[in-house]
Amino acid sequence: MRPGEEKYPHIFSPGRIGKLEAKNRIKYASTETNFCDRDGFVTDKEVAYMEAQAKGGSGIVTTQGAYTDEKGESRGYVGMAGIWDDKYIPGLKKIADVIRENDALSCAQLMHCGRYGGVGLEYCVGPSAVEQKIPLFHPVREMSVDDIQQCVQEHIDGARRIVEAGYDMMEISGIVGYLIANFLSKFTNTRTDEYGGDIRGRSKFMIDILKGVRKEVGNDFPVGIRLCAEELIDDRGGNTPEECLESIKIADELGVDFHSVTAGWQESPVSVITRDCEMGSWLYIAERVKKHVKAPVVMAYRLFVPEHPEEAIAAGNLDFWEACRPMIADPALPNKIAEDRQEDIIPCTACNLCLTRLFRDQLLLCMVRPTLGHEGEGEWGYYGFKPAKQKRKVVILGAGPGGLQCAVVAAQKGHDVTVYEKEDHIGGQAFTASKGPYGDDELMRPINYLEAQCKKLGVKIELNTQATPRIFPKPHTGAMTPDVIVMATGASPKAENLPGADKKHVVNCHDLIEGRVDVGERVVVVGGSAMGVSTAQFLVHKGGHKISIIEEMKKLGMDIDASYRWRYMKRLREGNVEQYTSSKVKEITDDGVRFIGPEGEKTIPADTVAIAVMVSEDAMFASLYDFCEEIIMIGDATAPRNMTLALREGYITGMRI
Repeated sequence: MRPGEEKYPHIFSPGRIGKLEAKNRIKYASTETNFCDRDGFVTDKEVAYMEAQAKGGSGIVTTQGAYTDEKGESRGYVGMAGIWDDKYIPGLKKIADVIRENDALSCAQLMHCGRYGGVGLEYCVGPSAVEQKIPLFHPVREMSVDDIQQCVQEHIDGARRIVEAGYDMMEISGIVGYLIANFLSKFTNTRTDEYGGDIRGRSKFMIDILKGVRKEVGNDFPVGIRLCAEELIDDRGGNTPEECLESIKIADELGVDFHSVTAGWQESPVSVITRDCEMGSWLYIAERVKKHVKAPVVMAYRLFVPEHPEEAIAAGNLDFWEACRPMIADPALPNKIAEDRQEDIIPCTACNLCLTRLFRDQLLLCMVRPTLGHEGEGEWGYYGFKPAKQKRKVVILGAGPGGLQCAVVAAQKGHDVTVYEKEDHIGGQAFTASKGPYGDDELMRPINYLEAQCKKLGVKIELNTQATPRIFPKPHTGAMTPDVIVMATGASPKAENLPGADKKHVVNCHDLIEGRVDVGERVVVVGGSAMGVSTAQFLVHKGGHKISIIEEMKKLGMDIDASYRWRYMKRLREGNVEQYTSSKVKEITDDGVRFIGPEGEKTIPADTVAIAVMVSEDAMFASLYDFCEEIIMIGDATAPRNMTLALREGYITGMRI
């Protein structure tokens, strides 16, 4: 038995789904990737991605949801797998085969995206023509009884193809506002026929599908269902938790073999899977469901570390730990836990870049794992890259995300790597951002991971060392000079050429958030990008301040992920933050900030002015050529951007050295 299996005995105990036994109680949850082609055929990229998931050690590995109809009404993503015709069986079989070859049970998912579907069409379908709340999605066309019955048959036909493709089990998706959820919810189902009415009437569509699928696949083939245990759309007349539970109990009565329970819709006005939801905070839902059903209960949603599911399974409140985003970030998560190597897990930060990409019809990406989608592509591959032919001395200036990522990869290739950092800590802007109040401490998890890898690989990190030419030997002295210098010095908040920026009451936002400066009652934040919005949000949470924010762009925070931006802007509104957009600061005075906006010139009184305009730290770039012929600039040193690009550039640079 491996050490982690002893540490987490319940997670790593065998678990039963129907008549099948999984080697452990970890289930890789279904997620779309957009890796399939535009006609719905499985690609080699998708197979390689799923192979990595299967090699990672889960007891059960689930495919992405497959759309069920020829028109594409069920398709919610441009690169979604198709299952509406027998022609898709060979591709789907490739995935089943690689899962089985790696000692895991294969689970295929059927998914009709309902009011979030119809990609490529000008409409979507649902039980009733209820208006969309998110402009991204299409107008809803009400389904006729014939449409409904055809859709049921399409699910049944899809189930047959799953069996023929060689899968061990299947699940039907009815979560987050997809079609089954649309029928179940009184928010989106206002029908008065047999498919509407009370919760049992609204469950008829689900009942017809489950009965038809069971008849098609037989009693011995496990069939599970994913349902919302809480819709979290009370503000628009959604189901109560009691109604959600009733729909789950109905599915249980029909003999489903497992329940995957979730919370929230795409249209929910509250957070569900962002960092401000504490890890483990949704487990009460699994506990509630577990008390009322016979079939095993499976749950994902903010279960990023094994302690929470281990405790829940031990208490009898959960049967299987379902992991989606944590295993997008690191498919080997189960094996690393089993080996008690949690410091080696590439940790998900709930940044939701993966979801943002999917909803913008782009390939799945991960902030913390640049190799995602390149699992089968040689040096980009998940399984590593070839050592360098010649060992080189690599100096990296800056121990932020990009610099550390570059250091790890360069060291993995066999180079001698030293990192110089001017601060007394590593992490760069991630360190500052981690001081935020809404679960932002999780932003240090990938930094801690990179630090652990640096230690294991012998990377030298020199703190409190300013990146200046003085750290290098003088040319022509015979001392060993670097073969490569990577400039990962990042960006800092600065007010270059702004009159009054040197006044005593002017501070930079990093110092403010990290608690190194005193802050007065009236605060003006100059700069409304992500850093400025985060600074204002930090002050709102702290309390006791009257806050204004000035930004040259038309909107604040346009560089913030959509999953978070609406939350941040809501907090600014609730904190009565005055927002001045399309405005340019002209001068900082002794008692205020003078700027020009759409309504002309104005001065806002200020006790403290916080500078949140990010400027690249690139001043010494040219002088480095005195010490080394190969200089590479990465991350925010090139241009202020985000952690995703810093990590990606760090990885690629390290790989190419």
